[in-house]
Amino acid sequence: MNGQVLVLNQNYEPLNICAWQRAVTLVYVGKAMMVEHDSQVLHSPTVTMSMPSVIRIARQIKRPLPQVKLSRQSLLARDRHTCQYCGKKSKHLTVDHIIPRERGGGHDWDNLVACCTQCNNRKRNRTPQEAGMSLIRQPSRPRFIPYLSFATMRQALRNDVWRDYLEPFAPHLVPD
Repeated sequence: MNGQVLVLNQNYEPLNICAWQRAVTLVYVGKAMMVEHDSQVLHSPTVTMSMPSVIRIARQIKRPLPQVKLSRQSLLARDRHTCQYCGKKSKHLTVDHIIPRERGGGHDWDNLVACCTQCNNRKRNRTPQEAGMSLIRQPSRPRFIPYLSFATMRQALRNDVWRDYLEPFAPHLVPD
């Protein structure tokens, strides 16, 4: 998340992640205040400012609450890029329908899991019980994450400075 800044609402709720240039502009014109900064210092002919890492918007922004959308990226982030049958971690996973679609299984959070190619080929179009396989963790729809996408929130939690501001909104996502 180098060169990026966490943007918090007035109530410290995470809103967005923006480029450092945008964050500096918001702080300079008084629309935001710097909450955390790093060791870098920015210089202009008239102003010297620390590089922001976390900023807070001066006025409360009201936005409708988003839902976590089902996507391959969100699904892999939910399962932590781990095959839900054998536990193998990889960036190259497939998506498996626990109950195959041809048997009435839906294309939803509760029926989809990340799966390695070997386990997916072994399972084929059978249920895990028929294939003699078991799930490491039962799939479920991720809980609400304010304004940040599921995958973005998981990535942002790796930043030690941001974690204190993000954990209260997604304690179940703290990386291993």
